[in-house]
Amino acid sequence: MEREVYRVKEFCNRYAISRTSFYREVWADRLQVFKRGRCTFITRDEAERWFHSLAYIKTKETMDKRYPGCLDGFR
Repeated sequence: MEREVYRVKEFCNRYAISRTSFYREVWADRLQVFKRGRCTFITRDEAERWFHSLAYIKTKETMDKRYPGCLDGFR
């Protein structure tokens, strides 16, 4: 059964980001958290929303199809 909330360490491990990157996302209001005492939590729904909001990186094949020749200097 998947957890409903993650602590910072669990979130960072699951999504392969550093604690510094995590807090940058929080400070930039791109990731909403809540606190209980000294513990910071992220809901599973918020974690998934954040993950799906990340920029999509186009692959070389996609770029070649859309912009033929644009990557000629990178081969």
